[in-house]
Order: sequence, then structure tokens, then C-alpha cells
Amino acid sequence: MKRRLCLAAALLSCGLAWAWPSDSVYQLKATLTDQQGQPLAWDAGQGHPVLVSMFYTSCEFVCPMLVEAARATEAALSEAERRNLRVVFVSFDPARDSVAALASTARERGVDGTRWHLARTDPASVRKIAALLKFQYRALPNGDFNHSGELILLDGEGRIAARTAMLAGVDERLLARLKPMLKPGQ
Repeated sequence: MKRRLCLAAALLSCGLAWAWPSDSVYQLKATLTDQQGQPLAWDAGQGHPVLVSMFYTSCEFVCPMLVEAARATEAALSEAERRNLRVVFVSFDPARDSVAALASTARERGVDGTRWHLARTDPASVRKIAALLKFQYRALPNGDFNHSGELILLDGEGRIAARTAMLAGVDERLLARLKPMLKPGQ
């Protein structure tokens, strides 16, 4: 009996993993912790378009610009559209980006904590998420990082639909891909 239960559990878990499209970043099972100290499944944005990026809270140049680019994209949407959008920024500096550091950055940047998640996870999951997103980062001896600067749009099934390295204003091409995803029934 115990053997059958184990087999059934294994088959069920495999079936759930296969539920995502083959090109979905949500195939990775990872748990993050957001700026409110709440657990956040990597696939928590399912069913919604998600703007995702990677950052670190002590960054003084590119990362704040990424947050502002995401906010500018949000500002180009109607209130109804904004309610359907999710935003996730994953720290690639989990050693220093505590929940308190994430919360402080969220307050400083004035992000909506109901739809925005500044999150951290373990170093192995950070590397896996970065690989899935094709996001590059490298620690420097002084504690800073060299890193990509991109906003990535995921569709409701976790597939990469668009990406932009535009850090000032709104990338109209990304916005053109995003807006149809925000319509009811999409």
C-alpha cells in the first residue's frame, strides 16, 4: 500500500511539472521570500503577465533605473490593466538582501506591495532563475556586481514574451506585447 502511494505521488508530481509549456520558466520549482517576509512561489504569477527582473538593493545605478522603467511601464496602463499585472524583482545578492533590505527598497521606490514583489531566495535558485531568464551577473571584489539590465515580460504561463534593455521611459514594443495580455479573458 505504501509503495502504491509513493508511486501515485511520484506520478502526480511529474504530471504537475509537465503541465507548464516546455519553454516556461515556471518549470523551475523555487520558493522565494518577498519584502513582506511572505513565501512566494516562483510560479505565483501564473495566469497574469509578469514583468520580471533581477537586481540587488545596494545598487546605485542600473537597478533603480530598472525599477523606474517598470513603474513607467505600469504608469502607461489603465487602472484596470495595472490590477492584472504582476511585477517580480529577484535579488541576486541574497547574502546582503535581507527581507528588511527588500522592504526598505520597496518603501524608497514607492512600489505597490499587493502586485510588486521584491524577493530573495537561496543562491542555487538565484543561479537557476538567472539562467532561465538569460540574465547575467558577476560579483566584484568590492561587493558590487556587473549585471544585465533588462525587464522581461512573462505571459500567464511563464513564457518569455518580450524583453527590453531600455532603462529610461517606456519601451513601446514591450508595451505593445503587454497590453493584449491584460485584456479580460486573456
